[in-house]
Amino acid sequence: MPAALITRDDAIARIAEVFREQGFEGASLSAITAASGLGKGSLYNHFPGGKDEMAAAVLAHVDAWFEREVYAPLREADNPDEAVAAMFAAVDKYFRSGRRICLVGAFALDATRDRFAASVQDYFARWIAALAACLKRGGVKHAKAQAETIVAGIQGALVLSRALDDTAAFGRQLQQLQHQAESALA
Repeated sequence: MPAALITRDDAIARIAEVFREQGFEGASLSAITAASGLGKGSLYNHFPGGKDEMAAAVLAHVDAWFEREVYAPLREADNPDEAVAAMFAAVDKYFRSGRRICLVGAFALDATRDRFAASVQDYFARWIAALAACLKRGGVKHAKAQAETIVAGIQGALVLSRALDDTAAFGRQLQQLQHQAESALA
């Protein structure tokens, strides 16, 4: 897509993939310009704060997706069983069945964490809170602990899948976690 047709949102999605593949520190400006389809001037026009602003925009983009597709449906659902099943389907879709790492999780594990601590903490805290509220409405005792276990399991499944170079591991773990949630709701 020519630079003139690339929107800021398009650029953010492309920059996110560079950060996923190379990490924040490893992502060079040349890699970002190549992936985004924007020249350096256009890139800095969209992101005058440089790489830090790009990362903040990427984290906000991820947050908006999770708010719309995961957190809000969990918080607002009348049927906790359906909401939890929808969460697992959305997570599988977002992480491309284990082929895409969690960018926020990656930021949490390296030096970038301190720079973007509020965004990283908020992502996990809101996910756990939304899931716990849904589980609690479904009658689950110790809903917060159960939600923490599920979110940690999803994140661990992503790491395991990547480490083993076996995306099926992500699917198996996701099924196991979904079964665990469904059993708790039953």
